[in-house]
Amino acid sequence: MLALSFGASAVYAVVSLIDSLTRDSALAEQTATINRVLSERPAFDLVYQLLGFAFALAPVALVAYLVWQPRRPHFAALGVGGQARWGRELLGGLGLAALIGIPGIAFYVVSKLIGINVTVIPTALDTYWWTVPVLVLHAFRAAVTEEIIVVAYLFDRLRRLGVGTVGVIVSSALLRGSYHLYQGFGGFIGNVVMGLVFGWAYHRYGRSVPLVVAHWILDIVSFAGYPLALALWPAWFGAPGS
Repeated sequence: MLALSFGASAVYAVVSLIDSLTRDSALAEQTATINRVLSERPAFDLVYQLLGFAFALAPVALVAYLVWQPRRPHFAALGVGGQARWGRELLGGLGLAALIGIPGIAFYVVSKLIGINVTVIPTALDTYWWTVPVLVLHAFRAAVTEEIIVVAYLFDRLRRLGVGTVGVIVSSALLRGSYHLYQGFGGFIGNVVMGLVFGWAYHRYGRSVPLVVAHWILDIVSFAGYPLALALWPAWFGAPGS
């Protein structure tokens, strides 16, 4: 499963970091763009973006198939179903988003200033009428795939293998950090910390919905809020030389 999803992403991220470190320019002078334009023609760009969103959810569907059990809740192994308290879980997601997001912004700026991170450009999409909805979909895709596979599914499988709680949480956090290494060491550290917090929350409450909600909020703010941040603080969030 990991070879089809975030394990492969981690390998590519490591290679990307090595590529960045062996270039003539310093790490802080380089950029990494997440949501790229896929066609110079807006209509086809939209089609490609939607196809990318749909196919990216395939590993989640496979995970759901692998852990499905005949008795309800069918997806208990993923922290979904059962007696969900949606209000509490949504509030929990908001709290996690604030806990991670506010210090995360400061850490990103500091990482850039001390030269251990590239400049992350959350979107290079042009401002079409569908730009914001597509970014929201991309944020949802990232939230669902990461929290279901990297947390819920990995927790279930490692526990079945007899790995202890601390080992499971640390393994999940390190995996989360590793596939963000393309951003630099700052991205790795920040996401490991996020993984530790999310892993503890999942171990404590056994619910994945708050994690998905928190991640979705964080990525919406990152993706859709980037143009505003760039306009207000170009020196902190802009590409080098811009």
